[in-house]
Amino acid sequence: MNRASLVIALAASMAATVGCASKNYVKQQTTPLINKTNELDDLTAQNTKAIKDVDARAQAGIQQVNQAAAAADQKAQAAGQAASQAQQSADNAVHRVDTLSSAVANLDNYRVVSESAVHFGFDKDFLTKDAKAELDKLGSTVPNTKGYIITVEGGTDSVGPADYNYSLSERRANSVIQYLGEKYNIPPHKIYLIGLGKDKPVQDNKSRDGRAANRRVDIRLMTNTAEGAQPSATGSAPPSM
Repeated sequence: MNRASLVIALAASMAATVGCASKNYVKQQTTPLINKTNELDDLTAQNTKAIKDVDARAQAGIQQVNQAAAAADQKAQAAGQAASQAQQSADNAVHRVDTLSSAVANLDNYRVVSESAVHFGFDKDFLTKDAKAELDKLGSTVPNTKGYIITVEGGTDSVGPADYNYSLSERRANSVIQYLGEKYNIPPHKIYLIGLGKDKPVQDNKSRDGRAANRRVDIRLMTNTAEGAQPSATGSAPPSM
């Protein structure tokens, strides 16, 4: 081999050796960087998941707080409505006492035109077919009666507590009022409602028949005019009860 060829071969060998060395060096330098980058990617993914979990829990907490606030607001509104209803009931009770006193005084100016009684089952407040037929007899005479009012007195037998019987007697009387109002268009200010409970029996409560007779509502059609006369100026119908 001549000198030129030897130099060329040596140069080629040195170039190959340098190339391998450069690749190995680069690999040694970049491998730790790649590993570190992978670690950072893993850490970023973990942090992202943690942030999402925290955000989800925060949103759930906010929703629970909003629901609790809405429930509290509903309770407050319900309490306010209950207080308003209680006040209205109290006002109505005072009004009923006042109008009852007025009614007792004014009833002296009225005479009875017709009267009926309807009966109810034990602890019942709905009208039977016979009860409606009886009310129809009275209701049909109302259009021909001038200056009229109607008194409705509810009663019960002696079975049960007094407070319950007062409530039951009023419910029975209200059934009569509702029927007359809906079918015969009798306005509320023409009707007196009186719940008697068991305080005014028509028969002795010791017998079954007597108790059945006391489970009733008495209805009286009354007028403040003499027969054939026009209504008096001072005997106008009192307010409703």
